[in-house]
Amino acid sequence: MPVKIRLQRHGKKGKPFYWIVAADARAPRDGKYLEKLGTYNPNSNPAEINLDIDGSVTWLQNGAQPTDTARAILSYKGVMMKKHLMGGVAKGALTQEQAEEKFQAWLEEKAGRVSAKKEGLSKADAKAKADALAAEKAVNEKRMAAAAEAEADAAAEEVTEEAAEETQEATAEATETVVEETPAAEEPKAEETPVEEAPAEEAPKAEETPKAEDAPAEDAEEEKKEA
Repeated sequence: MPVKIRLQRHGKKGKPFYWIVAADARAPRDGKYLEKLGTYNPNSNPAEINLDIDGSVTWLQNGAQPTDTARAILSYKGVMMKKHLMGGVAKGALTQEQAEEKFQAWLEEKAGRVSAKKEGLSKADAKAKADALAAEKAVNEKRMAAAAEAEADAAAEEVTEEAAEETQEATAEATETVVEETPAAEEPKAEETPVEEAPAEEAPKAEETPKAEDAPAEDAEEEKKEA
């Protein structure tokens, strides 16, 4: 029965999580498996890998063929290195102790490289955050400067308007003051024409009516005769 060491997909959409399994090559990818050898989480940086190294070496020695992705993971964790060393032990080129020492030295060197990578990633992440913060600060400063400039312009406009209003009011007050202080133009007096006093006309004297007593006696006698 041909055996494959491959990845079996788990997790949720957009965040895959894989099991590293030894399974029958004819079985579906996510179907039944023979043994679970470890897990692989690509969502972190660096990727998180948990692997049974000895069990993986045993399956490889028994003829299991890893897929390309599985081979890369096994090589990263030292499975391929340990298989090579165990082959040297089987041929008598190395003792078991020597193989273990070499493998531990390789693991330490690998751990150092991984730590350096993590440290570099941490520094890069910190630098990226600092740059983002500086960029955000610069944007905020520009916004604040623009807002302050707008406020200054608005204040200047208000001051200009107030000054214009005060100037208009002062001009109006000055005009009113000048109008009040300027005497009204006197109309020229009409020249007085001397009126000549007309001499008072003497009223005609009333004609004196002769009194009855003074009437002539002839008239009296005529009146007696008529009577």
